Amino acid sequence: MSWEVRQTRRFARSYKKLHDNVIIEVDAAIAAVAENPDIGEKKKGDLSELWVYKFRCLGQLHLLGYTRDEAVRLVYLEAVAPHENFYRDRKR
Repeated sequence: MSWEVRQTRRFARSYKKLHDNVIIEVDAAIAAVAENPDIGEKKKGDLSELWVYKFRCLGQLHLLGYTRDEAVRLVYLEAVAPHENFYRDRKR
């Protein structure tokens, strides 16, 4: 049973700036996370509430950051970006 997915404003802004061929891969990653949120890895330290799902798109590693609410089976999409500077930008 899949979880409900919602997106934050930050995610929506970065999502609409992506190219069409990248959006297809991101949508597939979102579907995988909605089906099984445990697929990502939980971060530690400053970003301890964040889960990250890694996927390749056009030969480049992209990260999909999300948080989840177990009580209502809800996944909040926080960020999507190439691996470069993902964590530094997320800490801001």
